[in-house]
Amino acid sequence: MVAPCVCIRASGRVASRAVAATPQTERQRSSLTRTLATKPIAVLLVLLMAIGSVVLWIGIPVGWVWVASRTVKSSQPSLGPYLLVLCATPLTMWLWGKLLFKLNDLYSRLTGQSYEVRAQLPWHRSMRGERTVSRPTTVLDMVMIVSVSVALAAFGIWFFFFAGSSIPNL
Repeated sequence: MVAPCVCIRASGRVASRAVAATPQTERQRSSLTRTLATKPIAVLLVLLMAIGSVVLWIGIPVGWVWVASRTVKSSQPSLGPYLLVLCATPLTMWLWGKLLFKLNDLYSRLTGQSYEVRAQLPWHRSMRGERTVSRPTTVLDMVMIVSVSVALAAFGIWFFFFAGSSIPNL
């Protein structure tokens, strides 16, 4: 049995090939945990992607707010610092995302795998069940999902248990 395989490369090109779905082919594809155990540099790349995703969601916005706060001399700044934060933050996040994508490509080349993790997320599943997922889930996707989930959980814990109330006591 031959199954079509479509891979989206880091350069954005789509490569398509037919792969025979045999037990031997399945054995050749190593799992993520086995790859991480046998190639320590792969662990380093996954850790760099995790740290990079935290920098993407927290470090870049806080960094640009800090830079803008250092450019003003009074407590009522002009429009300039606001525009700096508004324009520089998305641009820097986009560039940082490109760097993370390059790390993901390096991970895939290092491990000899197409850079995908075999996980079908619920929002990628068809309601009718006969459609297939057109885009594979990558290691970077999983790292970003976990980092956003942890960030949201940490924010919720902070907000409900540690932030205190801004409403004065009556």
